[in-house]
Amino acid sequence: MSDGEELRGVVLAGGTGSRLFPLTKVTNKHLLPVGREPMIFHPVKKLVEAGIREILIVTGTDHMGAVVGLLGSGKDFGCEFTYRVQDEAGGIAQALGLARRFGRGGRLVVILGDNIFERSIADFAAAYRRQPSGAKILVQEVDDPGRYGVAVTEGNRVVRIVEKPKDPPSRLAVTGIYFYDQSVYEIIGKLAPSGRGELEITDVNNAYIARGDLTFDVLPGWWTDAGTFESLKHATDLVEATLGR
Repeated sequence: MSDGEELRGVVLAGGTGSRLFPLTKVTNKHLLPVGREPMIFHPVKKLVEAGIREILIVTGTDHMGAVVGLLGSGKDFGCEFTYRVQDEAGGIAQALGLARRFGRGGRLVVILGDNIFERSIADFAAAYRRQPSGAKILVQEVDDPGRYGVAVTEGNRVVRIVEKPKDPPSRLAVTGIYFYDQSVYEIIGKLAPSGRGELEITDVNNAYIARGDLTFDVLPGWWTDAGTFESLKHATDLVEATLGR
């Protein structure tokens, strides 16, 4: 991929938000506030900050109208939005599979819509543009790795990722920020549903590892998801503290 080749963005904002019920009874969790803005503004702004101008928003059927009503065409953000509906909650990888036409054979930066983080990803996007092929993940050391996909590394490479392990083999959590080339759709097409009936993004990343085609970087600054009451409050506290500097 040349430095001039376009990188497109995807924000995955589906799911039922069951851990935030009843706040999510009548709205999508990604429309809940984090600091002074709706949650979904945060990943969108990170993509635009990294120079990405075409962004796909994937969300469910229940609240698509509200999401479109909030975000509009993208002109207020300096980008152009495309929208796809995920008919039912089939997992992160299944939602990502809906980006095939949008991706047009190019590369993607994917952010989970409830991921809130401090630093720019522009340098990681630039590094990925220079990567010949494959995928890149961003990881961060955390105190509670059992909540996440956990990366096991040897030197400068990831050798495997374990999803929500009871006995974590490391403290490196895989953040919800991913970079994929066009082979991601082939990988998704071959996945089998997990025990919870979903296509798992960890299985996608492990498939790239099996090909020897996954790199990683450590995300600096603070990072959190905002999918539970505790993490939603934590994300708001972090954002407000940053704004208050």
